Amino acid sequence: EKHLMAHTLPALPYAYNALEPFIDELTMQIHHDKHHQAYVTNLNNALANVPELAEKSLESLLRDIASVPDSIRTAVRNNGGGHHNHTMFWEIMAPGGRGEPTGALAEAIASAFGSFADFKAKVTQNGVTRFGSGWSWLVVDGNHKLAVYSTANQDSPLMDGHTPLLGIDVWEHAYYLKYQNRRPDYLAAWWSTVNWDEIAKRFASALA
Repeated sequence: EKHLMAHTLPALPYAYNALEPFIDELTMQIHHDKHHQAYVTNLNNALANVPELAEKSLESLLRDIASVPDSIRTAVRNNGGGHHNHTMFWEIMAPGGRGEPTGALAEAIASAFGSFADFKAKVTQNGVTRFGSGWSWLVVDGNHKLAVYSTANQDSPLMDGHTPLLGIDVWEHAYYLKYQNRRPDYLAAWWSTVNWDEIAKRFASALA
């Protein structure tokens, strides 16, 4: 009996051109249909001969990355991380993204970072200064506190026992067609796409 492919590419929650002018249609198409699909395919291939891991949820796989056998750990780290990071990335963006969070999330950000402007500056700076490819994050850490940092490649905060709330993809494939080498311009524009309602939901469930 053939094992069913465990992981699948989620559909984008909006049209490819929905985030214009901040993120262009062609970038969204290639990023979702080609890059994200490749992570899903490679993850399934890595897990093909390890049925007990293929049955685990993506989140539990990444939270427990240390227990993945050596022979496939790097593939699961890179491709499982890539799958999870991108699945979240599509969901925390939306057309007509609102400028700032409200409610409990806004209060928590102000209390952790001084102000929303300071928070935004830190996350942006982490993205600008991440050498090579990676992500800039807002997470809920192991003490239920907000923290910001960046990670290399497709590493997920789940691997450190943290829950990601917001992640900005700073791989060149995320911005190069429109912004070329101007990563700071991409980061500045990206904030106009943020779906704070989705991030607030993630915050509430991380604290629950």
